[in-house]
Amino acid sequence: MSGEHAPLSDEARDRYWSKTRSLTIVVLVLWFFFSLVIPWFVSSLNSVTFLGFPLGYYMIAQGSLIAFVVLIFFQNWRQDQIDEEFGVADE
Repeated sequence: MSGEHAPLSDEARDRYWSKTRSLTIVVLVLWFFFSLVIPWFVSSLNSVTFLGFPLGYYMIAQGSLIAFVVLIFFQNWRQDQIDEEFGVADE
């Protein structure tokens, strides 16, 4: 039967959710950093230029969006590794 997995033991389930929770916390902290911390310091970052644009503007307009996309791919990749480690990956 595809899609069905053997149930995890209580210990394995706790380790699985611990790793998943840790990954989620790391991604949310990075998301917070790129969505709130960088914009907070935009005026001081504008004293530096990058590709002819003030760095603060560039980080808000392009850098944060790139970081969000990279975070999405990273979280998906890492969660797939965790799922495979515990034998609950989709086929």
